[in-house]
Amino acid sequence: MKTNMGLVDRIVRVILAIVVAALYFTGQIGGVAAIVLGILALVFLATSALAICPLYLPFGLSTKKKE
Repeated sequence: MKTNMGLVDRIVRVILAIVVAALYFTGQIGGVAAIVLGILALVFLATSALAICPLYLPFGLSTKKKE
C-alpha cells in the first residue's frame, strides 16, 4: 500500500497517544472515556507506524511531501 502520512502528521499522532497514556496512568481519565481514548491512541500508534491512514484514502488526501 502507498503511504499517505507525512512526518509531522505521524509525530503529532504519537504525541497524542502519549498524552492519552499519561492521562490514563495518572488517573485523570477513567471508565468509558479511557476505553474510547485508549482505542483511539492505539489506532494513532498503528497508523503512525505504518504511515498509512485509511480515512485519507477515500478522499485522496495525503500529508506526505511530494517527491
